[in-house]
Amino acid sequence: MPAKKSLSIIIPNYNGAALLREFLPYTIAAAEYAELDYETIVVDDASKDASVEFLETHYRTITLLKNETNKGFSYSCNRGMAVAKKELLFFLNSDVKLSRDYFVHQLKYFERDDTFGVMGRIMGMDEKTMEDTARFPKFLGCKLKTVNFFYARDNKSFLPTTYLSGANALVDAEKMRALNGFDPIFSPFYAEDLDLGLRAWRLGWKCYYEHESICFHQVSSTTKNFFARSLVKQIYYRNRFLVHAIHLEGMAFGFWYIHVLMLEVIPKLFLGQFWILKSFGQFLKQSKNIRESRSRLNLLMEKNKSSNSLFQVKKLISLEMEGREIVWR
Repeated sequence: MPAKKSLSIIIPNYNGAALLREFLPYTIAAAEYAELDYETIVVDDASKDASVEFLETHYRTITLLKNETNKGFSYSCNRGMAVAKKELLFFLNSDVKLSRDYFVHQLKYFERDDTFGVMGRIMGMDEKTMEDTARFPKFLGCKLKTVNFFYARDNKSFLPTTYLSGANALVDAEKMRALNGFDPIFSPFYAEDLDLGLRAWRLGWKCYYEHESICFHQVSSTTKNFFARSLVKQIYYRNRFLVHAIHLEGMAFGFWYIHVLMLEVIPKLFLGQFWILKSFGQFLKQSKNIRESRSRLNLLMEKNKSSNSLFQVKKLISLEMEGREIVWR
């Protein structure tokens, strides 16, 4: 099938006026360099700075959606998806600077029917530090870890990754809508991109990493600037719990639950890290939403005639890596 050439750029924004001023021109330049039929959608998440005024003054052709209250990453991305009109959706953080040829290396991925999406290499703003590449799923018992970063030295394309970073995820619009977008259970932020990638793999679709597509990321600038450190940590752990509860099944979920209590929650309490109680308590309060997320995923898997478990996803990614010259980081 021919490469898809139309693109909806979706940027969730919260108090990012300075970031938009600095980095949005690079995004537009990259889309034009790749000769794409594109549109740009910014979803402002009730910013308190001059983000809205800046866009209305300097980028009148951009579609600007305004949340009345702060809704978080998933809601804002999904709201942008709801009005997007193009074949591909590009979810981009406001604090990301794209290289001019960023999209040129990625269109070929969508010539394959089973491609869900692709992400590029994330570098630090010093243009020397490699912040994010492909990620390999690893299990500690039944606990999923995605801290193993890698890329391929052989310079070939179609290298798998567990998930696409929400900072720069290019996805097939039809498949993204079939997945109902990002799961709002993870609001306001963290782990929604991991969950999305796992859902895609479990449905039989593939996530890829392209080393030649380079962007530069001012890491967690909005999160660190506007949310207390203790709250960020609390949300991070709650959402990691949610990922496991949604994707682990049967005895694996039971073993994971015991693991979390014995090796994470209780040890942290002994160390005086009482914030873990809030994380775990908020996780427990999400039981109804967890069941609904699991039910939606199971229905989609039945529709796609897929039975991939979380452990089978690891096997699928390992198979895709066979014969490649892998560099681990």
